[in-house]
Amino acid sequence: MRHIAIIGSGPAGYYSAEAAQKLFGDDVCVDMIDRLPVPYGLIRFGVAPDHQSIKNVARRYEKVALSENVRFVGNLTIGTQVSIEELQEFYDAVILATGAPLDRPLDIPGADLPGVFGSAAFVGWYNGHPDFAEADPPLDGTHVVVIGNGNVALDVARVLSKTPDEFAGSDIVLHAYEQLERAKTEHVTLLGRRGPHQIAMTPKELGELGRLERAAPRVDPDDLPEEGADALLEPGMRKSVTFLREFAAIPESFRADKSIEIDFDFFAAPVRIEGDGKVERVVVERTELDAELRSRGTGETYTIPASLVVTCIGYRTPPIEGVPFEHGRGRFANDEGRIMPGLYCVGWAKRGPTGTIGTNRPDGYAVVDLIAEDIGEGGGKKGRAGLDALLAERDVDVVTFRDWKKIEEAEAGRAREGSPREKFVAIEEMIAARG
Repeated sequence: MRHIAIIGSGPAGYYSAEAAQKLFGDDVCVDMIDRLPVPYGLIRFGVAPDHQSIKNVARRYEKVALSENVRFVGNLTIGTQVSIEELQEFYDAVILATGAPLDRPLDIPGADLPGVFGSAAFVGWYNGHPDFAEADPPLDGTHVVVIGNGNVALDVARVLSKTPDEFAGSDIVLHAYEQLERAKTEHVTLLGRRGPHQIAMTPKELGELGRLERAAPRVDPDDLPEEGADALLEPGMRKSVTFLREFAAIPESFRADKSIEIDFDFFAAPVRIEGDGKVERVVVERTELDAELRSRGTGETYTIPASLVVTCIGYRTPPIEGVPFEHGRGRFANDEGRIMPGLYCVGWAKRGPTGTIGTNRPDGYAVVDLIAEDIGEGGGKKGRAGLDALLAERDVDVVTFRDWKKIEEAEAGRAREGSPREKFVAIEEMIAARG
């Protein structure tokens, strides 16, 4: 029997478990360990609450989780309650599928002022992540600056701009829903260092911005390249840029009926955040592209008012003591997924924060192929029996998938009308809900 432990129960973790089942059949036991009492990671806490169709991929993971040879071990923290070294004693392979839950820092003066939030914190706040449920972003000002030109920046801008009715069917948590309802936002600026042809935004997310009830997007026509240059783009990017061209053509008469403006500010790099004890403005430098399409400053600066700044500039994986780590790339040091004998990584923990949820599937299958090469039929280790004995000795109370189903049922039972669930946002509440 082969014994595999997977640290993290998000997409990369579940695709790895699925791959192990398909390759090894009944000759494998997989334990999926998560520090939270609830599974699914990025699906639960990262995907926007109004994108329920994307969250439905969790049904595929549930099929894996309900198999006899896959077990969820929630509410267990690696490094404090059990170490990587101990897991390696019990399991033939340990896979780090921890994702990249930490924000990449914005390295400019004033980035530590109250009112500056990383996207992990801001998205975690409206998605009910226990670490960020009490973040309390200032929504009493009229101007918000969102730094970044990817889909997360679009999610933040959209969530800030929606009416309460537009959240129907979403699972945005109640505290965020109520605070957004009272928000005074009138202007959201999306800052991007480069131009429209360098965005990392997909057509679906861009298209949604053009259909908001009380908000209209604005693009400066002068920022757009010659239309003929779009022909050189791959089809998805070309469609995204087409949306930007449509935004640039929106007549002022249409905007007059909208109470919120979403302004795409291209060729713009934040150089300083200023304010008296809190965020009040962002100093921005106009940029241009060099021959390698990298941005460089022109020396021209201007100021944008802001009572809230959300940085959507990327994520990084938290290091684990004793595991080689590439600090520059924010990921574990690895060779195609191998870290050291018996220790592997997958997903964002392996690649850094790139790709979509689906990108993690081939990653998961590839790492299991490596494990098959390395461990053969398994080394006769104790597996979950060894872990269970250790946890019992330390009096650690873990959450099972059966417990999670009770938590899930309780969340559905407390949902407001039209919402699929009202998430518990405190770990104590989650554990209490299992009965």
